[in-house]
Amino acid sequence: MRQSQLLLTTLRDAPADAETASHQLLLRAGYIRMLAAGVYSYLPLGRRVLRNIEHIVREEMDAAGAQEVLLPSLLPAELWKESGRFEPYGKDLMTLMDRHERQFVLGPTHEEAITTLVRGEISSYRKLPVTLYQVQTKFRDERRPRSGLLRGREFQMKDAYSFDTDREGLDIAYNRMFKAYERIFTRCGLNFKAVQANAGAMGGEGGNHEFMALADIGEDTLAVCTSCDYAANLEEAEAGGTWIATNEQEAAQPEAERFHTPGLRTIDQLEQQLQIAPHSIIKTLIYSGDDTLFAVLVRGDHEVNELKLAAAAGVTAVSLADNEAVRAAAGVESGYVGPVGLKLPLIIDKAVAAMETGIAGAGERHYHLQNVVPGRDFMLERVADIRNAAEGESCPKCGKGVYHFHKGIEIGHIFKLGTRYSEKLGAVYLDASGRNKPMIMGCYGIGISRLLAAVAEQSHDDEGLLWPEELAPYQVHILQLSAKDQEQAVLAEALYNELNRAGIGTLLDDRDERPGVKFKDAGLIGIPVVLVVGKSAGEGKVEYWDRKSGTKEVITSAEAVSRITEE
Repeated sequence: MRQSQLLLTTLRDAPADAETASHQLLLRAGYIRMLAAGVYSYLPLGRRVLRNIEHIVREEMDAAGAQEVLLPSLLPAELWKESGRFEPYGKDLMTLMDRHERQFVLGPTHEEAITTLVRGEISSYRKLPVTLYQVQTKFRDERRPRSGLLRGREFQMKDAYSFDTDREGLDIAYNRMFKAYERIFTRCGLNFKAVQANAGAMGGEGGNHEFMALADIGEDTLAVCTSCDYAANLEEAEAGGTWIATNEQEAAQPEAERFHTPGLRTIDQLEQQLQIAPHSIIKTLIYSGDDTLFAVLVRGDHEVNELKLAAAAGVTAVSLADNEAVRAAAGVESGYVGPVGLKLPLIIDKAVAAMETGIAGAGERHYHLQNVVPGRDFMLERVADIRNAAEGESCPKCGKGVYHFHKGIEIGHIFKLGTRYSEKLGAVYLDASGRNKPMIMGCYGIGISRLLAAVAEQSHDDEGLLWPEELAPYQVHILQLSAKDQEQAVLAEALYNELNRAGIGTLLDDRDERPGVKFKDAGLIGIPVVLVVGKSAGEGKVEYWDRKSGTKEVITSAEAVSRITEE
């Protein structure tokens, strides 16, 4: 491509609302343009990178035995209601009515559609297992789109679905996809980590992993062991520590004693005014879940993990009770509620159960209790890991390493769905004995457009983008510094034609622009190799600029072509 003909406009400055490096650079370098909040157009350079990502994904999916299909974006709402996801998905679901008043969903994901397709095509165990995938546009009505392509309302995804006759087959498909994902993200040049995660709205009956690109702007926090290979999203990370299940504590501890704490309601206030450590405080919170109130006990230096809590409580979701509900249930405002004598079910974190003694609310305004002993002053009936893991604490898996926290961008997620969708949507097969059984499903998603942004977030320098070779829109960028210099024109054309004949994607900057503009744009665009055709053109020499390393050296054009074709 000749740059004089390319639809490309670079920007000196990024728009004020572009906060992340990837968003700024993709806009400035002319890869994307915003049409509406969370909705983007891809210019030629951006589309070429997107196609390169899709090519890698398709190669690895095909190599893993998956078959490509294409499902509609427009999905009947009845399917979503049949699967039970229409209401729980909430306002994130984009819906519309056709002229016949039939309701449709713009697909954010395609479990219902693929299950319906397979239900109609496969009826016997002889046609299983099968794995199908697609590359498709998805829609989600984000309340607050941000960070460019990282959180949009319209986005590109690859989703794959496996169908098996048993759990062993699902395990095989899952492991095959796990390895394919590792290859995909490695080929994309990403620094990534696979972590245990929460299934969220996808649900399922087995394990799931998120693949996270490590980046400071990531919305997810990852807990990674410094010794073993354990890693998990903070939502799922197992907290360290152990406890001994007993409600018969030794009586050696003094009796619980009430003391005056006027106006001291928060952990920070108790710590500062009374000079006590937060880990010695038992924090009592009142939660609601499925119209039931219960009390939750965590240490003062720990935070409740609401996903873990919901699982421990056996409810779909939890939320903190409001002040009115707290007063009605505990007889006192938040901050003075304590477990002793409280007439509510208790769910107790393991770290609280392991405490010898602690300070807790007295159930009376302006008062707390000291010398509170778990198992003596309140029963340890429901003890679970219901808190967020803390950075620096021991890994519960190996006991040797400690947790180190990283920020990450989710770029892929794989799930063992089991029979959640096949049972509800009737995707069954006849086994060898002639009995109907539900198919065992897995689901495997990759955010294609998110990948583009995640790579840009990790791969850039002060000058601009630094595309890995397999993703770059072109492999070589030739800068003809003077459009009017005949020697430069001859050498630039010769290089351009020779590299194109060798099958190497080449962009020739033949514009009538100042050299400074050409260098600035080349730095922004981020093509791996830049060949500068300047004053040494008459000697058959060019400057070879390796964008990633930043090294520049003057070599002959023949050496440049040889090096590029060999690499």
